[in-house]
Amino acid sequence: MAAAMTFLPDKPNIDRLLAVMAKLRDPDGGCPWDLEQDFASIAPYTIEEAYEVADAIQQGDMTQLRGELGDLLLQVVFHAQMAAEAEAFSFDDVAGGIAEKMIKRHPHVFGQADIDGAAAQTRAWEDQKAEERATAAANDGRALSALDGVATALPALTRAEKLQKRAARVGFDWAEAGPVIDKIAEELDELRAALGNGEGRDRVAAEMGDLLFAVTNLARRVGVDPEAALRTTNAKFERRFRHIETELAKDGRAAADATLDEMEALWVAAKRAE
Repeated sequence: MAAAMTFLPDKPNIDRLLAVMAKLRDPDGGCPWDLEQDFASIAPYTIEEAYEVADAIQQGDMTQLRGELGDLLLQVVFHAQMAAEAEAFSFDDVAGGIAEKMIKRHPHVFGQADIDGAAAQTRAWEDQKAEERATAAANDGRALSALDGVATALPALTRAEKLQKRAARVGFDWAEAGPVIDKIAEELDELRAALGNGEGRDRVAAEMGDLLFAVTNLARRVGVDPEAALRTTNAKFERRFRHIETELAKDGRAAADATLDEMEALWVAAKRAE
């Protein structure tokens, strides 16, 4: 442990981190696990670390946030190291690329443009991203779509919201929430019919997906982030269910030993206490 703590102690921390990653990936004395990894095998860890950053923010834990940001930064360094080994790009290329992108997208800060307020900046940002997507489509020799650039790896609720926002920009959207609520009722009826008719799992899954998509659309329409809303509800469920377990444990019982009515009563008590 002492040797690890003194590895390049006089270097700036970002240089130390890059050197640590290079050492871990060095075939001569590196870490066997790190050497076995590739972009695909590391990608799930990258996504997981991003979620852990979000969780630390939600908890308001700055010490945890510092650690989780470090874990996420390591993922960037890991990918950049593998890319450097493949002679594709380096960490410096990554840092330089994002710096240039931020400069380009903020002409009111780094140039002479005049943007009045956050809303105008958001519109300008989206206009620039649209130009970049158009350029990418032209370079690929394909037709431009309003849905280009919505990553398939996003959580399903988040991707649904982004797809809907893109479609809304070209007019494919309801003007108010009422018709969306009607659509939810329609999709719920179709799901109920699929279940009642004993239709196959694929049909039920398709109807369930349609219902979730419609609910996501309503969240977007009323200005609610569906992913954040569901995270909040997950936390609420966990808090109340743990209350059930705690109260039952006082009598030496587990949740599996209680009836549904007993647990429901404890759930209602937890809800009232909040």
